[in-house]
Amino acid sequence: MARALALVDLVHRDGTDADAMGAVLEAHGERDVSLTRRDAGELADVCRRLRAILVTTSRDDAAAGLNALLAEFAGPPRLVRHEGWDWHVHVDGDDDAPWAAWLAASAALDLATRLAAGDDVPWGECGAGCGRVFVHDGRGGERRYCSSTCATRERVRRHRGLRRTRPGEPAPDGASARA
Repeated sequence: MARALALVDLVHRDGTDADAMGAVLEAHGERDVSLTRRDAGELADVCRRLRAILVTTSRDDAAAGLNALLAEFAGPPRLVRHEGWDWHVHVDGDDDAPWAAWLAASAALDLATRLAAGDDVPWGECGAGCGRVFVHDGRGGERRYCSSTCATRERVRRHRGLRRTRPGEPAPDGASARA
């Protein structure tokens, strides 16, 4: 899921640069990635669809988006082992499927499994405003930030906002300032 999130964030931030997308894939374990302009465009389209799912708070909307991706891109599940990876499930059409089909099918299966396992949407867009998306791993409480860096940055911002308020005046975010 990390490589899917990295691609989604890259496309959201920087667009459809094939070399940058290839570098993300290689940074996440893929080997000798060479993307054509067409590959990059198709990957970007899938990333935009995944982002729309990752920023929704509606389980019904998320399920509809995931079902659409699975219907369009997924084939029968099968176990595969290749290139140093142990046995794992593939749901893309075949081993020679385009990058976009692989990303859509594998990310949709992962997200669908996570959505079905809980009562809430286990992902979102970072609450610190950086624009990145995250998927909650289920440990700890509710997650609102993509990273501890963004969580800390937001906590410091709120703290500094409280310090700037005078005693008795409401703070910028609606919390009361301490005297």
